[in-house]
Amino acid sequence: MIVLLFRSYLRRVMYAPPIPMRMLCLLVAILLYGTTGFLYFELPENPDLNWSDALWYSVVTMTTVGYGDFFPKTTAGRMLVGVPLMFLGIGLLGYALSEIAAALITARNKELKGMSAFELDGHLVIFNFSGLAKIERVLAELRNDPAFGREAEVVLIDEELAELPPELVGRGVHFVRGNPTRDATLVRASIDRARHAVVLNKRPGDPYADTLNVTIALAIEARNRKINSVVECFDPATEELLRKAGCDRIVCTSRFDAYFVSQELLNPGVQDVMDELLSSVQGQQLYVTPINQPETRKFPDVAARCRAQGHLAIGIRRDAAPILNADPDLALQPDDLVITIGPSRPKSF
Repeated sequence: MIVLLFRSYLRRVMYAPPIPMRMLCLLVAILLYGTTGFLYFELPENPDLNWSDALWYSVVTMTTVGYGDFFPKTTAGRMLVGVPLMFLGIGLLGYALSEIAAALITARNKELKGMSAFELDGHLVIFNFSGLAKIERVLAELRNDPAFGREAEVVLIDEELAELPPELVGRGVHFVRGNPTRDATLVRASIDRARHAVVLNKRPGDPYADTLNVTIALAIEARNRKINSVVECFDPATEELLRKAGCDRIVCTSRFDAYFVSQELLNPGVQDVMDELLSSVQGQQLYVTPINQPETRKFPDVAARCRAQGHLAIGIRRDAAPILNADPDLALQPDDLVITIGPSRPKSF
C-alpha cells in the first residue's frame, strides 16, 4: 500500500508537477543561475561584491526595474548573465502573472455562478431566490437591526439561479447553486455552523412551493438542530407540517394578505401603520424583549421602565401567545417577554 501511494505521489508531483511548482522551480533556477553567474564573471573586476549583491542584481534585472546600482561590466557577464536574465525573467513573470490572473478570474466566476464552497460560522443562509426586490428588503431589514449586524455573512442557496445579481454581490452575499435539500449543497453553505436560516417561497403564491419548503426544513433540521429557522409558506395547512419538521418560526403569507386587505377596508391607513411598525429601516418598531426579575413585578412596573427608555409597552408575550393591552393587575411570570414600540432595540427591561 505504501509503495502504491509513493508511486502515485511520484507520478503526480515529480513526473507531472503542477503549474505553481513548475514556476517556482524555474524561478529558483533562474535566480541561482543569475546570482552565481554574476559573481563568477564580475567578482574579479569588483572584489567587494557578495552573494546578496548578486541576488539583488538578479531580482532587479528579472523584474525589468533596473536600478543601476549593480550591473555587469564584463562582456561575458553582460551576454551570458544579463541578457538571459532579461528575456527569461520577463517571460517567466508574464507567464506567472497570466496564471495568477486566470486563477483569480476563475475563482470569481465560480463564486458568482454558485460553484464555490464557503467556510463560515454564525452566518445566515437564505433558501430560494424569490426575486431581487424581496431579497434586498430582507437584507436591508436584518442588517439595520443590531441583533443581526451589518457585517454578518449571508449565503443564498438556489437551484435555478444562473448567476448572482450584481446588486447582491455589492451587498456581500455569497451564492451556492444546487439542490437545497441535498447534503452536498448544505455543506457548501456551511449549514452546520450557521446561526439563522430563512426559507422563502420559490414562487410566491404557488401552494406547491410549500412542499419544497417542508423538504428544505427537514434537511436543515437534520443537520443543525440549533439553527434559528424561519420558513415561509402559502397554504395555512402547511404550518402543521412545518412545525413537525422542527421549524422555529413560520410565516403564512396568504393569511397575512387576507388580514391586510380586510383591515385596510375596515380601518383605512392600517397598512401604513403596520409598515412603519414592521420595518427596521424607518420610524418606530415592534420589539419583544426579556424582562429582568419578572416574578417580583406587575405589568405597570415594566411599563414604567419601558417609558423611561423611550418605549411604549403594549402587552406581554406568554407561552408563545401575545397578551395585548394587559390588565394593570397582571402579575408577570419568569418566562414572560414584554412587547413594546420604540425607536431602537433594547437589551432588556
